[in-house]
Parts: sequence; C-alpha cells; structure tokens
Amino acid sequence: MRAVSFARRLAMAVVQGVLAYLVALGFLHLFPRSNGWLLIALGVSLTGALAWRITQARRMDAVLNWLRYPDGQLPADMGSADSELVGLILRERREFKFQLAQSDKRLADFLSALQASPNGVVLMDADQRIEWFNESAASHFGFDPLRDGQQHFTNLVRDPAVAAYLAAGDFSHGVVLAGRAHGLSSVQRISLQLHLYGQGRSLLLSRDITAIEQAEAMRRDFVANVSHEIRTPLTVLGGFVETLQTLRLSADEQVRYLDLMAQQASRMQSLVDDLLTLSKIEGSPRPSGHEWITVASLIRQCVDEGRSLSQLVWGQAQHMEVSVSGEDELAGADAELHSALFNLVGNAVRYTPADKSICVRWAINSQGQGVLSVTDEGMGIAPEHLPRLTERFYRVDRSRSRETGGTGLGLAIVKHVAQRHDAELQIESTPGKGSTFRIVFGAFRVRQRTSQSAALVDQH
Repeated sequence: MRAVSFARRLAMAVVQGVLAYLVALGFLHLFPRSNGWLLIALGVSLTGALAWRITQARRMDAVLNWLRYPDGQLPADMGSADSELVGLILRERREFKFQLAQSDKRLADFLSALQASPNGVVLMDADQRIEWFNESAASHFGFDPLRDGQQHFTNLVRDPAVAAYLAAGDFSHGVVLAGRAHGLSSVQRISLQLHLYGQGRSLLLSRDITAIEQAEAMRRDFVANVSHEIRTPLTVLGGFVETLQTLRLSADEQVRYLDLMAQQASRMQSLVDDLLTLSKIEGSPRPSGHEWITVASLIRQCVDEGRSLSQLVWGQAQHMEVSVSGEDELAGADAELHSALFNLVGNAVRYTPADKSICVRWAINSQGQGVLSVTDEGMGIAPEHLPRLTERFYRVDRSRSRETGGTGLGLAIVKHVAQRHDAELQIESTPGKGSTFRIVFGAFRVRQRTSQSAALVDQH
C-alpha cells in the first residue's frame, strides 16, 4: 500500500512537471524572439519544482505510514508544517490513550465492585447470551467462567419457573427457584429478577433468600406455637370459670377446680416469663465479661431450685450429685447464666424418673475451657431429634412436656445464653440411658482457683 501511494504521487508530480514544460515550450513557440536563457531558467525551475514535489510526496508518504504504524520512524528532514501536524497528532493520540486507560480503569473498578457484591450479577446480550457474571452468580447457578461464556442463560438454568418468567416478558417482579446448595435441614432458595437496559441487553440480579424464608417460616411457626400454647390453658380456664358460674359445686369440688385453674394460670405465667427472658436476652448487649461469678454458688442455687421443682413434679426430691471446684469463677451475666443452668436442671428433673439420679458438674479441661454439664438418667433422646432440640417450642414428647410444666423454650434460652457468652452447647443422648448437656466456655472466661480449695462433691 505504501509503495502504491508513493508511486502514484511520484507519477502525478512527473506528469505535472511535463505539462508545465510543454506549456513553456508552447509559450516560446509563440514568442520565438525570447531569450534562450528564459528556456533554461524555466527548465531549472521546473526541475526544482519537480524535485520539491517528489520530496513532499516522500515525506507525506512517511507521515501516512507512521499514522498507520505508530511504532515506525518519522523522516528526519520533515518541514515545519509536517512537524507541527505530527505534533498535533501525537498530542491527540496521547490524550486518546489517557482517556482510554481511564475508561478501562473505571470499567475494571465497576466490574470489581460487581464481583464483590453478595448478590449474583449476570450481564446478557439481546439474545440472552451470557456476556459476564460474578462469583455469586456462579455459585447460585453453577456457572463455570471458562466454559459458560456466550451460552444461552436458559440452556444452563433449566427451570420451568425461570423459562415461564423470561417468556412472559413481565420483569416488574422476580421469581424464586431452588438453588444448588443444600443444607442438612433446608434447601437453598434463590430469587432472581431481570432488568432491561441499552439496546435489548439485560441485567439479571440474583440473591440467596434461604435465611429470609427460614426466618419467615420461624416467625409463622412462633406465632402459631404461642397461640396454641396459650389457647389450651385459656380454654381450660374458660371451661372451669363457666362451670363455677353455672353449677352448684361442693367445697371440695370448688377447691379441686380452683387448683386446676391455678395450674393453668401458672403454666401461662411460665410461658410468658420464658418469652420475656428470651426477648430480653436477644435484645440486650452481649455480656462484657467484667462480672465474675463463683461457679459453686451458681450451681448450688440452681440445684436447690431443682430439688424444689422435683417436689412439685414428683412429690419428692430426686437424688442430685454436685461436683464443682469451690473457688472457680466464670465471667458473664449472673442472671443469664442462672437462667441457662436452671433450664438444664429443670429439664433433667422433668424427664428423669423419681428413682433416678441427676449429676451437675463443673470442670476445666486440658485446654483451660470451663465445662458446665448436667447429666440425667432419663428416657434419652433419639438421634433424629438432637439437631432441632434448641428450636423454640420443639418437643420430643409434647404430652410429657405439658404434664411436667415445660414451655418448649428452655433449650432455646440455653442456646442464646451460650452464644452470648462465646460458649458452645453440646448434647449427647442415648435412648433409654439418659442425656448429657454441656456448656463449654472459652478459657478467657474462666478464672481457676483450685489451689485454695480442692474439688468438692456434694450428694443429696
């Protein structure tokens, strides 16, 4: 291309020179008396002009070639006009490169921000071919960055709900589909919505709503369970009140009915108290750890209350064994720790026969962690129930729990107290042999003082 352009300019320069020379010969023919020197001067001028045109053609060809290939060399003998032109072009080129670099940087920053988004982002062309997606979208839909570029979205996400959503063309709302991740007790749920932009392109946003749906299900279950738990004693109370109002009862019958009414009122009061305790625990700041509690005093207080509960449930105090270091201390909120431990002791009392024993222990393991445990010899718990024991109102044996006054919130309170004290609730149980509930506290919450007092064992 360069040789053709240069030859064309050279031919044009030669033709122009020949034409000028012929015009000059014609002029001399018309005026034969003119001096011969004029012909010579004209020939020299035309020759110089031709040489200048050839030089200009060569320079212009070099400039054009440099514009086509910026890495090439410019001629060293360029004139001032050519130099000024090349300077302007160089400045424009630098400005263009700078703006292009800034645009590339802004695009990279924008894509990095989309990549960091917890929501999935998929960019698609007018034919719904995938142009780009972030890691969250890859996780939601199982996309492979190396394999799935330029693939049709519906070829990779084969879900009838998604196909119907895209075909309907109404993108004012989203659609929910099952995700690819599955937990032990739940299936991942993904919400996606399409947004149109540009010349038929589309932006698809996805997010994991599994936790939201679980929370909504828990809220519905919570309201239903509270309503059910309160409705039963209210129905009983209403029936007894109506009986007392309409029938003539003997003094003994009145006492018996009033006792039953008091039991139902006490049951509702326990439910309200547990709900308030749970609400207070969830809504208050985490314990700072500046309050140190003597573990022996905490255990003995809860065990004494457990013996009183045993008298109410079984008509006699169950055998309880206490094993605790006399001077060990635990950092935390006294009221919360007391509520957690008493719930564990109370559950052991309710689910352990009167002739069986309960053991409450405190020990420090080899890692310096404090382990507070309650072991019973009750009926035990089947393995399939263990993962759900700390759910609100979840009961293994509903009839047994109601008979003994349980509200179904005790272990939920224990779990929240443990979490607020950076502790872990561990549950071990064997059907027919009993259960052990442990709260394992971090070493930083334990202050051991066994040097002043040996381990003390109390049996009653």
